[in-house]
Parts: sequence; C-alpha cells; structure tokens
Amino acid sequence: MASSDEIQAPPVGEDDPMLGYGQEDDGEGDAEGEGEGDVIMPDVTDDSSEEGEDDEEEARKIREGFIVDEEEEDDEEDEEERRKRRKRRKKHHRKRDEEDEGLEEEDLELLEENTGTSFKRDRLTRLHRRRDSESPAASSSKRRAVVESSDDDLDNDGLPRLEDIQRIWDDERRGEEDDDEMDDFIEDDEEEEGGPPMDERAREERRREKKQEQQRRKKARGAVPELAGIDANAWDEIHDVFGDGHEYDWALEGEDEVLYDEEQDKLDMKYQDVFEPSEIRKRMLTEDDDLIRAQDIPERMQLATSSLSLSANLSLHTQLTEADLGGAAMWVTQRLSPRKNRDFFSEDGPYSHLKGALVMAVTFALRCLFVDEFEVPYIWTHKRDYIRHFDVQDIRSRQELLSLNELWRIYALGQKYRSMIERRGAMMSMYKRLDIQDSYVEDDIFPQVDSVEVVADCTEWLSMKYKDQKQSEPDLHSHDDEDSEIIKKRKMPSRVSNYEILKKSVISKLAERLHFVDDQELNPLVFAEQFINPDPLKAQPAEELLRRARLILSTELGKDPLLRNQIRKVFQEEARISVEPTERGVTKIDEHHRYFNFKYLQNKPIREMLDSSQFLNILVAESELLVTLSIALPSEVKSTFERRLNEAFASDSFSDAARVWNEERSRVVHEVLEQHLIPAGAKWTREYIREEVEDFLAGQCAIHLRKRIDVAAFRAVEPQSGDLVSSVLVISWGKGDPHKDAITMVFVDEEGRMREHTKLDNLYDHEMVDEFFDILRRRKPNVIVIGGFSVATFKLSSLVKKLIAGGVNGGQNNQEVFDIPVTYVHDDVARIYQHSKRANDEFSALSPTAKYCIGLARYMQSPLNEYAALGSDVTAITFEDDDQHLVPKEKLLSAFERTLVDVTNMVGVDINRAVADPYYQHLLPFICGLGPRKAQALVKKIGSLGGNLVNRDQFIKGSLLTTKIFLNAASFLRITQDPHSRPSKHRHDDEMVSDPLDDTRIHPEDYELARKMATDALELDEEDVHDEHPSHVVTTIINDKDNVKKLSELNLDEFAISLYEANNEQKRHTLNLIRDELIKPYAEIRDKFRLPTSWDVVTMLSGETPKTLRIGLIVSTQVIRSKGLTVFTRLDSGLEGVINPEYLSDTPLTNAADVVAKGQTIPGVILDLKFDVEQDSCTVELSSRPSDVYSGDSVFRRIRTDSHWDHTRYEKDREVLARKKRAEVDRTRRVIKHPNFHNFNTSQAEAYLEKQQRGDVVIRPSSKGVNHLAVTWKVDDKLYQHIDVTEPNADPTGQTTGQLIVDSAHTYADLDELIVNHVQAMARRCEELMAHEKFKHGPEDELHLFLKNFLAANPAKSMYGFTLNRKRPGHFNLCFLANKNSAVQTWPVRVAPEAYYLFDAAAVGVPELCDAFKVRHLHESQNVANAAAGGKTPFGAGGRTPARPQTGGATPGRLSVRQVGRTPNPYSATPYNALSGPSAPTPATSYMPPQTPYGYQTPSHRPPSFQPPPQVPPGMNPARAAMIQQNGGWSQGPNWP
Repeated sequence: MASSDEIQAPPVGEDDPMLGYGQEDDGEGDAEGEGEGDVIMPDVTDDSSEEGEDDEEEARKIREGFIVDEEEEDDEEDEEERRKRRKRRKKHHRKRDEEDEGLEEEDLELLEENTGTSFKRDRLTRLHRRRDSESPAASSSKRRAVVESSDDDLDNDGLPRLEDIQRIWDDERRGEEDDDEMDDFIEDDEEEEGGPPMDERAREERRREKKQEQQRRKKARGAVPELAGIDANAWDEIHDVFGDGHEYDWALEGEDEVLYDEEQDKLDMKYQDVFEPSEIRKRMLTEDDDLIRAQDIPERMQLATSSLSLSANLSLHTQLTEADLGGAAMWVTQRLSPRKNRDFFSEDGPYSHLKGALVMAVTFALRCLFVDEFEVPYIWTHKRDYIRHFDVQDIRSRQELLSLNELWRIYALGQKYRSMIERRGAMMSMYKRLDIQDSYVEDDIFPQVDSVEVVADCTEWLSMKYKDQKQSEPDLHSHDDEDSEIIKKRKMPSRVSNYEILKKSVISKLAERLHFVDDQELNPLVFAEQFINPDPLKAQPAEELLRRARLILSTELGKDPLLRNQIRKVFQEEARISVEPTERGVTKIDEHHRYFNFKYLQNKPIREMLDSSQFLNILVAESELLVTLSIALPSEVKSTFERRLNEAFASDSFSDAARVWNEERSRVVHEVLEQHLIPAGAKWTREYIREEVEDFLAGQCAIHLRKRIDVAAFRAVEPQSGDLVSSVLVISWGKGDPHKDAITMVFVDEEGRMREHTKLDNLYDHEMVDEFFDILRRRKPNVIVIGGFSVATFKLSSLVKKLIAGGVNGGQNNQEVFDIPVTYVHDDVARIYQHSKRANDEFSALSPTAKYCIGLARYMQSPLNEYAALGSDVTAITFEDDDQHLVPKEKLLSAFERTLVDVTNMVGVDINRAVADPYYQHLLPFICGLGPRKAQALVKKIGSLGGNLVNRDQFIKGSLLTTKIFLNAASFLRITQDPHSRPSKHRHDDEMVSDPLDDTRIHPEDYELARKMATDALELDEEDVHDEHPSHVVTTIINDKDNVKKLSELNLDEFAISLYEANNEQKRHTLNLIRDELIKPYAEIRDKFRLPTSWDVVTMLSGETPKTLRIGLIVSTQVIRSKGLTVFTRLDSGLEGVINPEYLSDTPLTNAADVVAKGQTIPGVILDLKFDVEQDSCTVELSSRPSDVYSGDSVFRRIRTDSHWDHTRYEKDREVLARKKRAEVDRTRRVIKHPNFHNFNTSQAEAYLEKQQRGDVVIRPSSKGVNHLAVTWKVDDKLYQHIDVTEPNADPTGQTTGQLIVDSAHTYADLDELIVNHVQAMARRCEELMAHEKFKHGPEDELHLFLKNFLAANPAKSMYGFTLNRKRPGHFNLCFLANKNSAVQTWPVRVAPEAYYLFDAAAVGVPELCDAFKVRHLHESQNVANAAAGGKTPFGAGGRTPARPQTGGATPGRLSVRQVGRTPNPYSATPYNALSGPSAPTPATSYMPPQTPYGYQTPSHRPPSFQPPPQVPPGMNPARAAMIQQNGGWSQGPNWP
C-alpha cells in the first residue's frame, strides 16, 4: 500500500469533469454516457505517482476498468477534447445565469425604491464567478447543501465543521496557486445588500482580512486527516472502497450534453412550434400581425378587409404618390355620387361655380388618406376647413363640400383607384415585354384605361391578338430586373379556339379586306373564291369562307376594350331588367309569396333598383330556380348603337359592290352585338347592380347602428358635475314561468361594475318585498330596467312600478315611496352577451339570466361600449329585418366598423381607464390610427410603464406610439385631469407635468392656438404668463365661470384670416373646436339616450312585428276566460286579445259560452292594436264573427306588385292555373273498397308508409288513367317501390272485376292475391337477402370500403357483399373484389316473387344466388384468361368482342337466355329453361346440361365432364359443385369466403 504522502486528489485542471457548473450544478441521477458498453473508463487519475506501480498491478486495473491503458491514448485525447468543449458551453451558461441573477437583484432594488418596502432576500449568499478564470471546483458530493458562513465561523480555530470534511477532496485538489483566485470569489454582503458604499481604504482592509482568512484555511487543510482522527492508511482504504468521486464522469458527461441540448432547443423554440395556426391567428401573433404592429401606418389602412373580420389579412398594395393625386381626384370625383355630379358639374347645378373647389377638396382628402396616411376621423375633426369652401373675402360663407359619409366614400374609391393603377401598371409591363409597336393601343386604348374592367379587357385583347409574341416571350430576366420579382409566368391554355385556327389561315386576309373600307370592285362572294383551297377534299364554298372571315372580325371587335367600355356605359344608363317565372315559379310564387312583387317584372330601369333590395331578392329567387332574370337594352337604344357602329364601319361609296360589302360588314356588326357586346354588357350590369345594392343596404344598416350608439348614456337626472353615468338595477323574470323562473336582480354601479346579484321567488311575499326594498335603500339606483323573454314581463314591470310608488304589498299599503324611473331598453346585445364566451369569462358563476341583466345595465350606461365589445358578432343583430341577410358579412362588418370608428372618436377614450378596465378597453381599437393589434401593443407598453400616463407627450417620449399613429390618435385619447389640480409654476420642462389640454379634443399641433385664445380671452399679456406653465391660462379659462362670455367675444373670423395670411393655414373650424373645448372639455355632443318605442318593446317580448300583427289579418287565438259577453283570449305569441260582444257572433247572444268555450282555439280578425307600454298594457282587439272570418285576409296579406308589371303575362298565367285547378276539381277520384286503398299521390303514399313496417303496401289511384292502379310498398327506410298495375275491366264504382296485370308473367285475380303472391313474396325475398351475412346496410360506398379493408387485411382472399340499390327500389347490388389489385365491380340483382335474378339467371334462394355469382365470375375469369392466351373466344362467334348480346353466342358480361329482340321487363315471365317457380325441383345429382337452369351456355368445344367432384364445399348445391369442378376445379377461381 502506498504511503500517505503519495495519496493525492487529482489536480484541478481542465480535464476534471467535476468542475462543470460550480456549486449550482445538481447533475444527480443515472444518466447514460456516450460510451455505454465499453470497458474503457474515463481517466480516473493522471497523477504521476501511479507510474511507479508494477506491470501486474497495472494489468489488473486495466482488466477491472480502473485505469486506461497507454494503447488507448487516442481515445483519451478525444475525451479531453469533448471535456474542453463542454467547459466552454458551461462557461457560456454561467455568464447567462450571472446576468439573470443581476437582473433579479436589480428588480428587487427597483421595487424597494418605488414602493418604499424592504423585500426579504434569500439567505444564500450570491456567488459571483470571475469571468477571466476557471470556476471553483465542485464538491464530490452532489447532494451537499450550500451553508451560509459568517465571520465568526471563519475566525473559529477549533476543529473543522462538517462541511470542511465534505470538502476534503476539493481542498486537497486545490493547490496554493489557487489562493489568489479566491480573493474576490465571495463578495461583500453589506455592499450587496444595500449597506453603505465602501471607499478604497475600506476595500483594501477587506481584502487584507480575506487574505488572512485564506491563510487560516490552508492551515486547517494541512491538518485535516489528523484532526479528523483518520490516519493515512485509513484514507487509502477509503479511497480504494469509495473511489475519488470520478467513477461516473462518463455518465455525467452525457447528461450534461443532453441538458445543454434541451436548453438550446427551448431557446430556439417559437410559439409557432407549440400552438395551432388557428390559435395563433386568433390571438393575432402571426408574422403579418407583428408587421402590422411595427409599421408606422394606421392598422385599418394595412388591412384588406375590416379589422372586425376573423379573416382579416394584410393588404399588399402600392402606395399612391403625389403624382397620382391629380388623376385620382378626377376619377374619384366623377364617381362620388350622382347628386354631386348633378349639383357641381351640370350647367344648371346650384354649386357649379364650386366644382373647382370640390376637386381641390377631394385632392386634399386623397392626399391625407393615401399619402400622409391620416384616417377619416382625423380629417373630419382637424382638417375640415380644407374640405369646405374657404373664402377669405367671405369668411362667413361656409359651404360644406364633403360630408363625413363622402369622406368614407372617397376612401373606398381611392382603394379601388389604387388597385386599378396597380393592374394598369402590370398591363403596361406586359405590353413592354411583348416588344411590339401598336399605335391603336398606345394612342387610343391606353389613355382611356380608367377602370379595372378596361384593364381586364385590354389584357385579354392583347393576349388574344399577340398570343404568338406572348408565347415566345423569353422567360429569362436579369438579376436586377425589377419586374422579374413581380411578373410570374402563367401557364397558357392548351385549347385552341376557332379564332386562333382561322387567324393563322389564309382566311385572315379575307377578314382584313372585310375590315378595310377601301372600295373593292369584286363582289364579296367572287372575292372570297380566290381563297378557296385548291384541294377538292379541303375546299369550302365562298359563303363558308365569308362566314369564317366574319367570325375573325367579330371576335376581334367584340374583344375591343373601347367598344366593351362603351357598351358598359350604355348598359349603366339605359339597361332594363325583366323577370319571368319558371314553370315551378308560376305555381309556387302566389300572391302572398315574398317574391310576388317582381314575379312579372318588365323593363324596369336599373337606376330605380339601386336604392332597394329588390334586385338581390331576384338573384335569390333565380338561385332557387323560381324565376329567370334578363338584362337587355331597349330596342331603340340598341338600334342607335348598332347604327353608329355601322356608320363607323361601312364604306362611303355608293357603288353596288360597296353596298354588298357594307351588307357583309353590317352582318359583322350584328354578330358583334349579339354574340359579344350585349352578353358582356349584361354580365357586367348584373354585377354592377349587385355591388351597388349591397353597398346601399350595408349603409342603411350602418345608419340604424349609428342611431343606437350615437347617444349619450342614460341619465335619470342631469349630473351636477362630471360625466358619471347612472347606476342601474335590472330586474328580469326570464321566460316568466312562475314554476321554473325566479326573479333575477342585478345592480351595476356608476363605473359599470356589478356590485350585487340576487334572486327572488316572487314580489308578493312580504319577505321577498322587504328584500327588494332593502336593495333599493342600500344601493339607491338611478334607474330600474325591466327585461325578459315573454309578455309576462309586462306583469313584472307593472308590479315593480306599483311597489316603488307605495302600492299594495300583501294587503298593506307601503309607506315608503321611491322616485326611481322604471323603463325598458333594447336587449338584442344582452341576448347575445348572455351566451357569449366573454360573459362566461367575466361572470362564470352567474346564471344566463343574470348575465342578460348585466348586458342590459351596460347598455343603459354605454350603448357604444356594448356594441364595440361584440366584435364580429355585431352582424348577428338584425337592423333590417328583411334585407340584412342579403348583404355579405364582410361588407356589413366594414360598414359597422366605420360607424363605430366615427362615434368612438367623437366621444374619445380615456387611455388610463382603458388600460385598467378590460371592458372599456374594447373601445380602444376603434380610435383613429389604432386597431386590435396596435391597441393591444399600446396597452402592454403602458402597463409595463406602470399603467398610468400623465400627459400626451409620453406617447412619443416613451415610444408608445410611432409618429403617424400619434398624429392620428392623439386628440382622441383622453388623459383625464384632477379637477382640483393646477399646473405648478416653473415646471414646464418637467415631463411628468399634466396638461389640461390633454383632456380635450384639441390636437397637440393646435395647443399654441388654444393657449393664445385662452390668453386673449383672459385679456392677459405674454409677460403675465411668462413664468407660468404654458397651459396655466387654459386651466384658468376652463375654471372661469364667465368663460362662455369671454370666449364668445373673440373675433375668430379675423383670427382665421390672419392665420391664413401668415402661414397659409385654414383653421376656421379648428378655432370653433378649440373654443368649445375651452368652455367644456370633451362635452357630450351626442343625442340623448333613446328608449325603445312601443313596437320595439312588443317585438322584444313577443316576437310580433308590424308585418305579422296588423289590422285586417286573421290570427289564431285561444279563449282564456269570459266575462259576460266579453271574451278574453291569448295569441300564440302570448299577447292578450279581447273580443267585445258586438264582434262575437253575427246573431244576438245571451251567453258567450254558446259560441266559445274556455281553452278553445278560434280564428280572429285583428280590428285594433292598443299598445300602452307606459302602463304595461298591450291588447289586440279581435272579431270572431263568421262573416268577418269567412271573407279571409287575402287582401291584407297580398304582396303589392311593382309599378313595372307585366299584366298581360300575369293574367294569362293566372287563367292557365285556374283552368288546371278546375280540371283537378272536376276529375272524379276513384275509390276502391279495400283496407289498403288510399286516395294518395306518390309523396303522400311515401309519407304514410314512412312509419309503417317493411313490406307494408298502399294501393292508390294512378295518374295513367282509371284502368291503372299504383301499388307502393316499403322496401326499407326511405325506399319505396311503385308498381304499375293494369286493370283492363276497371269498375268506376269501386268493385274490381277481371284480372290485375303486372306484366305478362304476373297476373292476379284480385288485390288480395296481388298483395300476398306478389308484394309479400318479394318482401320475404328482400328480408331473406337482407338477413344474410353478406348483406351490408348503408350506401354502396360503405360496402366498397368494407371490401377494400377486408382485402387489405386478407390479401390472399376475395370478398363480395350485397346492398340495396337505392336508385332502383326492389333491386340489390352485388359488389365484389376479386383481389387486392382489382377494382370493385357491381352486378345487379333483381327480386321477383318467384326467384332472385342475377342478370337473367334465376336463383330460388340466397345460397343459390351466391353460387350463381361464383360460377359466373369463374366463367368470366376463364374467358379473360383464354383470350389473353390467344385461344378462341368461347362465348361468341366470328371473333366478336363479348360486350353485347350477339346472335349465336352469349355475352359474358351480361349473359342472357332471352330470345333475341325481346324487350326485358322487370317482371317478365320465367326465363327460358329456368325454374318455373319456388317449388321447382333443384337437380341434386345431375350435372351440367347444355343449358343450365341458371341460364349459362356450355361452350360447344368443351364437352362436359361427368366425373363427380372429389369434395363438395359445405352448403353448396352438388350440381353447382360439379359445374365448378368441370370448369377448372376449386383452385382456379378466386378464394371467395
């Protein structure tokens, strides 16, 4: 054993794997190393003391795996290299961890500084590693805890503590040269933990103490073994038994690398790798969303659709430039509106003198929208002076040039113009790449390209005319070619049109002569003969050549962009709409149908259809195949257009030849019109009207939405100060069922927070009423809202009003009176909210009725906020009952979004409240410049800064908003001020000073104007406010009681003129805005809250509308009670009805019970509607007199016809329908005395049998005449077979005499025999086959799938199955799959009373049917094999393909034994030589005759074999077995189960 001096721990070096990651490395566990399974272990020691051992000891250790043999030196070098890489990675991790720890410490210090609270730090001392040296050695014990040490412990010279013993290996490894490294390893705790900072002298003293401490530690290490009471020999034994802690370095090495890889993967992982794309899109985290957030462009301007849309995507448009504005202004102005064109551009227009000003206003609006990128609310609020007539000479004449809606219209048209010039640019690039010179294109077409349609026409025309050049266009582009990135090569169509073929032929020269108007002496026919092909086989007559020449010319003219553009203009002005009902529509669209209004529409001008929904309804009716829409030009307009075209095309010569040539040209013009221009114009007009009507209806819906949201919050009384809304108590009885629904009450305070929620069983019991009064006393609501889902809500409202007014309560009068208004409110938003995810997230514990109440309360406090919170669900609310569903959702969302943006920016958003209140935050995306993504980012940024802003400057200085977004949004983002705070003096350079102008609608760019106006109104000089905060005068004027008078005395007109002359700024409207804001910042400029009308309340609670409940209509009503001769009823909707005595009967009565009874449902005519919502009374007066009811309500329900009505066609069709109806009534219906006979038609019979059992039968009259009967029986669910039965001797009286003939093979004596022997026999056979194991229910596709799956699992087998033929009731399909490589085949199986028929082969039972199938398939397989081997076709003669039945041979595909020439009948007689019936004997021992009972013909060249088969499969007929064996045996066919 070696001496104690020789026992040393391995020195600390780069090869020591235990140095990894210092004390923070807790790499415990069993990790698999990279070299698992090798006998080589990582070097346990490199110490030179091992070299003195003998070879035997070394060999023994090699065998035991303790040391590494010298021969494996290369492996050691590789191992060393891996360790070095691992140390570098660990050093990188240590640096990152140090930074993280530093951040955590700084966070704690920052919190202490801001909150004044001392946070408790971890007792563990933070260890800072020196970055320029290696980390200290780790303990060999992986589970050793870090124990805090103190100076007192270090000064203790006694025995070492437990942790010193645990550091034995570390201390022995650490040499004296490491002492200097440890000087700064433990930093001073006092300096870290917030103690007083240390100067240089104190630090020097501290370092000296550390050095002394290191000396004491070295002294202690030298005496470790002796002091511990363990001698050197014992240490050797310990080392031999337990090792030195490096035995499992190979495992830890692998674990370190795995941990590093996992950490690296976590760093590289993105949320796209974790979340579904739909979830990422929903949370707006896609790359496009990040780009939208980052770009300094308003969000709505970056989107191709509405920001409310769930499918909103990035718009990849090209920005307009200043050079584009001139053309854009003229283009947009002409399309702004017909009224604008009439008022400004017509000679007699009232504003024709301002057309230049209008164009300038449109130009300015386009510049702001598409160059400067300001949204509409900003322009309307702060730049309105530029879109109204501003005349310095007459400053008071303020003519509005553009309205708010027209600004949005300009924005929409500007987007279309931008799209048009992008496409025009692409078309120009294509023309340049064609490398052609066409003066007509360059001089005539290009200057008139002013719409997307013209661009499309021009592109199509160029592609057609220069197709050869386009196909030969080189695909190679230089690397710096800008167009190479934009233009993608499109695959050209492979089909070649007649035009292209003729254009390349010699006929094109004939077409050129026809096109040119030069005089030609030869007649067209004579001239065309020159182009006849000399080949007689290819020669065509001259007339045909002229026709083809006309085709070339008419195609080119029909595609001409200018002609197509002209015909579109003609259609836009003169087109007429006509509607003609289809054969189905004639009968289905009656006088009460919603489409009756336009059923016979004739020649209605399109300009009369642009402001109604009629055209969209016509399109819907056409899609339902009820009407046919036609768009045409009046004959005189069409003739004029054709005449003008002829004049431009014809020759001016008067010769006979010229006249004939002109006739040919007129034919060309006619073909151009009829085949090209008219269809193209009609197609465009159809889309044009649809677009215009959809935009109109979307605008109408937006108008209704504006009426709902452009109102102030409900206020019972005007507030004394501030803008606080009313507190609301909402009461709802739900559906009003006293046995199921409790009365729910929810109280919402002024700030929109739900403070209390309770339920009461009723408001009659004394305890319940006391609880109700207790809520009123404690909460003191400003208003009580009643809501519900039935007319029982009227009773609840009446009871609540009575209680708060001191009415009767349980027989006692209430002494306490509450002056609280009780009202109804629109509940369409609340109905959506109660079932929304938003409600569930906010109030998951509340019932749907309680959530409904919260929605009502919020609507009372802010209708705008409620509609904004709906998001894309806003389209679920119906504003136009009959027409809104006709408008696409995207258009509705765009219209609704614009309305929400207008009203939100008019009201403004308190940004600090929006950050703190998620519900109020729904308004933020509608602020000018923002959107859902930018608003989300803004809230997060403000939250990271503390969640509160002091002034608007922080938006820019804090990098919360980019420049353009700030300019757009600044004046609409309020920063509310404390009304009692005043700006301090000498603090105008402080960034954290509030500014009263930040709580106004005044834009920061106009702050100086506001301060100037405030100074002038207070009659102060600049010296008086020099040392004050710049906005101190603003605070003074706002708080001044006479501010209205002082500000009104300012001459703003002169001020505006001086600003215009000095800076060329138009600020007249801005000065008015500033004055209003200085009088009262952010004053309420919306209308008062609109309560629902009586009809609104009735519709809300009952669902009745003015269309369903109007005077003259007949409604169904139930008698509830009677009082004398007065009868009280209830309508289906729950409304109460009353029948007065004079309207109860035509004859005098003494008792109402003589004509009506309680619970009876009777018809009643509506006489009057008495709605008094204030008194909670809604009654319908009815008349049940027979004379009133008998006359009907057809006159009142009849749909009014359009003014453009084709009365002639209407009367003609009505006469035809009346004649058919009379014929139907006059026709005698046959009646047969039989329990199964019913006077049903086909649909009625099927409806009757739907609930019956399979096999049940109905006998009914036939439409073929009195000598026919129809028999319908149920094959399966929704599957019925109809059999036509002929009765030659029919008895109209009802007695059937003579025979009943189904077909020639099935004749019966009476109906009973027909039912038993025919229908029931077939039903039994169907049941038998459906009960077979090979039958599969469901459609045929499922059987196909089953067969494929079976063969996939059993490749060596074949499989077949039966299923019902749903297209031919009473038939089955036999589907089979011979092998896995073949396709599924289907053979028909017909069911007859006597047998099954596979094609024409009869089988008396299902087993026989299966055998017949197998034999037939075997025959066909052998035929195919013989044909492939070159043999003679066995089933035919003369080498014919066996595809059709041939005389002299049977076809394998559809074998038949019928006589040639006979027509097959589903119920024909028994096939030739087939079994005569179910009882016919089946041959058991005989073998295959020349023609078998199953209709197969034995090939004459193959004599039958009479040797019996060696073995018959179980269940197979022996004759079938013999047949199969005779034809090749069992092994030659498929392996059918």
